Amino acid sequence: MIKRLFLCVRQYKRDSILAPLFMVGEVSMEVLLPYLMAMLIDNGIDKGDMNYILNMGLRLFAAAMLAMCFGILSGAFAASASAGFARNVRKDLFYSVSGFSFSNIDKFSASSLVTRLTTDVANVQNAYQMIIRMAVRAPMMLLMSFAMAFSVSRKLSMTFLLALPILGFGLWYVITSTHPIFVRVFKTYDKLNRVVRENLRGMRVVKSFVREGFEREKFGVISDIIFKDFSKAEKRLAINMPLMQLCAYGCLIMLMWFGARMIIVDKELATGELMSLIAYSMQILSSLMMLSMVFVMIIISRASAERITEVLNETSSLRNPDAPVFKVKDGSISLKGVNFSYAGKGGKICLAGANLDIASGETVGILGGTGSSKTTLVQLIPRLYDATGGEVIVGGVNVRNYDIESLRNAVSVVLQKNVLFSGTIKENLLWGNENATNEEIARACSLAQADGFIDALPGKYGYFVEQGGSNVSGGQKQRLCIARALLKNPKILILDDSTSAVDTRTDAAIRKAFKEDLPKVTKIIISQRAASVQDADKIVIMESGRIEAVGTHETLMRTSQIYREVYESQTRGGDFDEASQA
Repeated sequence: MIKRLFLCVRQYKRDSILAPLFMVGEVSMEVLLPYLMAMLIDNGIDKGDMNYILNMGLRLFAAAMLAMCFGILSGAFAASASAGFARNVRKDLFYSVSGFSFSNIDKFSASSLVTRLTTDVANVQNAYQMIIRMAVRAPMMLLMSFAMAFSVSRKLSMTFLLALPILGFGLWYVITSTHPIFVRVFKTYDKLNRVVRENLRGMRVVKSFVREGFEREKFGVISDIIFKDFSKAEKRLAINMPLMQLCAYGCLIMLMWFGARMIIVDKELATGELMSLIAYSMQILSSLMMLSMVFVMIIISRASAERITEVLNETSSLRNPDAPVFKVKDGSISLKGVNFSYAGKGGKICLAGANLDIASGETVGILGGTGSSKTTLVQLIPRLYDATGGEVIVGGVNVRNYDIESLRNAVSVVLQKNVLFSGTIKENLLWGNENATNEEIARACSLAQADGFIDALPGKYGYFVEQGGSNVSGGQKQRLCIARALLKNPKILILDDSTSAVDTRTDAAIRKAFKEDLPKVTKIIISQRAASVQDADKIVIMESGRIEAVGTHETLMRTSQIYREVYESQTRGGDFDEASQA
């Protein structure tokens, strides 16, 4: 874990090295101050030697100024190193997540990944800054102060050793008892994040069903679990500070008691030496306090570091072959005994024994009930998932042998969940082809039947779309997503129920435009409407994860009871206008 996170330091290694080096300089000067003060008292003030007092005063001032300068430089380099380290961690995390397959994302969940990119990175950043500053300062101060105290009086310095077993046991208890709690807390944070995301995304549904109270209660339950776990952990962490203070102040009392006796009775110690010992004891106390803070931060951040490393070490389940094919010859598709399970091999089969041949340029309709694995089937074509059995062949080549980027550039998919990003309409369309000309954009919008409503918008292609496309209708959003997919100039175009919010007249116009203007593009249309796939060259009927029938409309009306029942149930009452949905 440490080795993997250390790779994120990169260009901030210099700052990460200079911060503790300057900290060592600051500690050295601070430890030197009590020693100089003792000499000033014993050799200058007690003897009334003004020259010696002035000389030692200048040395004290110089040491204090050096300590301040070293401290400022250490703080500046530590801030730069920790902020840069966190920047690199976030960057590496985001790049890792961007390269994940859908199955990798399903493994972690979106809410958990967001928590790891935000809360967990902040915890690790704070811990890193403490490590390169406090984790250096505290032990250095402890060792150097103890060494200086030991040089002043061996007998009195032995009192500090009495506290070590007590402190060691206390720290061991705190670390072993609180780490499992923080591991549990951060997993609960994932659940809390999921609840918040669902509530914000589904706010209209929540309000329309008057479920604010239910959502507040659900949030409150998870928030209460986090509160109880954090309270439990903080109570155990709270033992740390009183234990440190007990040991430190206990040592200070013994030091003053026995030190005063050695000055007055035994005449073994000078006044300045006792004052320096008291100063060193205070430095030891402060270093112990800092150590306790470092341990607390490391305990909290350890769980975050483990979660971050888990994502960084995750490898995408989809990889390029050693010698990939970069060119997709045509839009032909062949499925040979394809099986698929979201849980991988050995998991529940969602798609079983799929066999299908599609010629390049054909229009294929896919019809089936909810849960019949229509979407699953088409997601295997651009290799969004890998089949767990059988072969998926595109352009005469197994999709596993293609360069993933080249394959996906040849396949345009308009998924069920249409997504538009905040920005202008033109900026959203350029996702399909960033180099597209205005003429190409206009043509794609014309084919998707989107040009009409775009021209009516203020600013037209410069109209600003809010996040998620909340200021355009469902039908408008679908048509923009279709236009965006067309700008890729794909060899295969997949529409996954992506005209469901479009009225039947516009749906028919889109299909007509595809047939006339995209004759060489293989078009796969998933729909709940039989009318949307009725004119297709081939219609695929799916049921319970299997391909039940394949044929034209006329053939299936004779041979497929499922298709006949769907068609008759939808046409019995006649076509109706769904323009209001657009």
